[in-house]
Amino acid sequence: MPSAATVLAFALASVVIVAIPGPSVLFTIGRALSAGRRAALLTVLGNAGGILTQIVAIAVGLGPLVASSAALYTGLKLVGAGYLVYLGVQSVRHRRDLAAALSSGLPAAPASHAVRAGYVVGVTNPKSLVFFMALLPQFVDRTGPVALQLLVLGAVFAVVALAGDGAVALAASRFREWFASSPRRMERVGGVGGLMMVGLGTGLLVTGRPD
Repeated sequence: MPSAATVLAFALASVVIVAIPGPSVLFTIGRALSAGRRAALLTVLGNAGGILTQIVAIAVGLGPLVASSAALYTGLKLVGAGYLVYLGVQSVRHRRDLAAALSSGLPAAPASHAVRAGYVVGVTNPKSLVFFMALLPQFVDRTGPVALQLLVLGAVFAVVALAGDGAVALAASRFREWFASSPRRMERVGGVGGLMMVGLGTGLLVTGRPD
């Protein structure tokens, strides 16, 4: 097990890292604007699950393979980018349905959909996988059980990300609630959220593989 000092140092580093706007933050804002607070928070939960899955993959040795294989990295990037674009296009297409649902009080989409969306985006983000490969070893005592330490530190990062992205989801959803007072504004904000996700997916698609 990592020492308390190590866990604290890693937690502080995680806070700084999570605070820097990245794919998860932009995706959370897009979901909050296009689908609301509940969907955004569930998306954050799913994204944290995706992060934990990546940590487990690193712990069992998959991380180095993906980081060193251009083919695997590209495949993972294509899946994640394509799913983001798909979600964004769906949000734009159904922006009028969203406004109508809010005004008529129709039930929200199943919780499993939002959790699944966040999970897929989190687990297929190749940049975070490579990032963890570079960051985590700095906090690991190689004389102890490395896999267990990776899992513990990964859980710490997931908790920090859950709190940070959750705060972003709540803040963004408050702006959405203000826009929801007008159906026309709600259509626009739904479209903006969808375009943000399309832009994020496109950006992930065109970025090169880090060294």
